[in-house]
Amino acid sequence: MASITLKNVFKIYPDGFTAVNDLSLEIRDREFVVLVGPSGCGKSTTLRMIAGLEEISKGELYIGDRLVNSIAPKDRDIAMVFQSYALYPDKTVYKNISFGLERRKTPKDEIEKRVMQAAKILDIEHLLNRKPRALSGGQRQRVALGRAIVRSPSVFLFDEPLSNLDAKLRTAMRSEITKLHKNLDATFIYVTHDQTEAMTMGDRIVVMRDGVVQQVAKPQELYDAPRNMFVAGFIGSPQMNFVEAVLRNKNGRIFAAVKDDAVLLPENEKFKTLPDGKKLKLGIRPENIVTEKERFAPDEPVLHGRVDICELMGSEVFLYIDCKGTRLTVRAPSYSAPKADEEVFFQFDRNKLHLFDAETEEVIR
Repeated sequence: MASITLKNVFKIYPDGFTAVNDLSLEIRDREFVVLVGPSGCGKSTTLRMIAGLEEISKGELYIGDRLVNSIAPKDRDIAMVFQSYALYPDKTVYKNISFGLERRKTPKDEIEKRVMQAAKILDIEHLLNRKPRALSGGQRQRVALGRAIVRSPSVFLFDEPLSNLDAKLRTAMRSEITKLHKNLDATFIYVTHDQTEAMTMGDRIVVMRDGVVQQVAKPQELYDAPRNMFVAGFIGSPQMNFVEAVLRNKNGRIFAAVKDDAVLLPENEKFKTLPDGKKLKLGIRPENIVTEKERFAPDEPVLHGRVDICELMGSEVFLYIDCKGTRLTVRAPSYSAPKADEEVFFQFDRNKLHLFDAETEEVIR
């Protein structure tokens, strides 16, 4: 097994474009770390530098205690699973899985043992004599995983491996890869643009934007305590609501004025030190907007708006509310939810509010 250490790593292309900017990251032995962010944020480039498929412009990369900047990919003791499966169409599943071992002149009995072990783990023993064209997308991805498993690497790298699968298969394969990590007890580094994959699979998540790491944390910490508006808006589905506001201090009580409405802020000494009139962005998650009057906090302001759209999701609904020109998404129980075009009154759960500086977009704690 192995840890991964990146120290002040840059990837700068000949035209001057910086794809990865001063990235420092410690990935522990046997950890499952997910790199997540929008297209072009540098996550796949980072993975390819770890694999040795992209040259590092500046900085140092260690696998375990070994500096590997100039080490060839085949000598890094890693295995990579790609989005495209990259299977040989003319070879059987067995031959696809065993191909790398055969090239390394591994003894035949050892190849047989490893292929059968991997096939059993992935539940594809009955597919070994088939060719890729006779397999579903999920089965092909299992074969690609099998090809990585038989190499017994210390590090597994995954580059958006589920993006070609339909929603149902993606859900099933998420569970399979998580289970695989536990069974193999290896270090996994997984790249995705899908925050649901990141939240459900990773021990820790690395959120990236424009080549820069925004935050590294456990999934729940990212959700509950985002460092800035980008992380807050990227993590969570539906995403966090953001509302423009102005800080007001009235007789020691701190409010955020939202046009001619107001939201009482939590008791916090930091908020009391902020200047009256400071521009803020309030962040509130859809499930923390209360629409049931019996749950309203007494002696706190109530906001109102009109429901534009009501999306029934079964046990709950997503309400899209126009609040004086600001659109809010609210997650509410279906049994008590208002209908489209109805006026609705609501409160923000002030203990779940996130305050961001309107200029820097950094959180105010």
